[in-house]
Amino acid sequence: MTASVTHDIETRSGGPAVDMVKHSWVLAKRSLLNTWRTPESLIDVTISPIMFILLFTYIFGGAIAGSATDYLPFLIPGILGQNIAFAAVGIGIQLKSDMEKGIFDRFRALPISRIAPLFGAALGDVVRYVIMIAVIVGSSYAIGYRVEGSFPEFLGGVALSIVFALSLSWAPMLVGLIARSERAVQGIVFMTLFPLTFASNAFVPPETMPAWLEAFANANPLSHLISALRELWSGGDWGEPVLWTLGWCVIFTVVFAPLAIRAYGRRV
Repeated sequence: MTASVTHDIETRSGGPAVDMVKHSWVLAKRSLLNTWRTPESLIDVTISPIMFILLFTYIFGGAIAGSATDYLPFLIPGILGQNIAFAAVGIGIQLKSDMEKGIFDRFRALPISRIAPLFGAALGDVVRYVIMIAVIVGSSYAIGYRVEGSFPEFLGGVALSIVFALSLSWAPMLVGLIARSERAVQGIVFMTLFPLTFASNAFVPPETMPAWLEAFANANPLSHLISALRELWSGGDWGEPVLWTLGWCVIFTVVFAPLAIRAYGRRV
């Protein structure tokens, strides 16, 4: 597979003016081929979301919303936000795995943009997120959930989720570049995102929390994404939460992308 990627990069090279977009696309296709050949790597975006939907709906639905059906409009956007955070762990682990296998040593010898492997890894994850959203929406429809917003609003929620996921992925990529092992990457990223996920408005209203935790939950970037999805998919007033979510996307990219690119430059 690496030999094929090498050939594609060499044949698509524009000489001194390296076309970073083309090279990133070639490496994104490599990531997709890896996913296709190891379908078990999709468990975190297929089986896990269904498990969380069923568990939270039928265990907590009655206690929180009075019934499982009434809880679904509140829960499903929260499940999507949770799984976007958890799926971000995979890109950091994959990046670390590639570096340990020496694949990036081969990329270094090619006429390729130094940041193309990072952009390629992020682009390759788009398919994973699309699959995850399809699984979450499809399985939730099977148990009674319905999107009440318009079709453009539904697609807007999907697009916003993917943009947020790609922006967030810069942080796990940075960890993957500086951590010493794949296990360390998993531990660091999961330890950070797990409390961020549950200390949000994903599963319960923040006003039921202690004052200090409510303040944190309301400022949580995942809370803004989840609020935007709830408004978009219920036909509500989505303007402000969407703007907050896009603002967090800019912050993630501006803060973590340069750090990840710098860390990658030092490693290669």
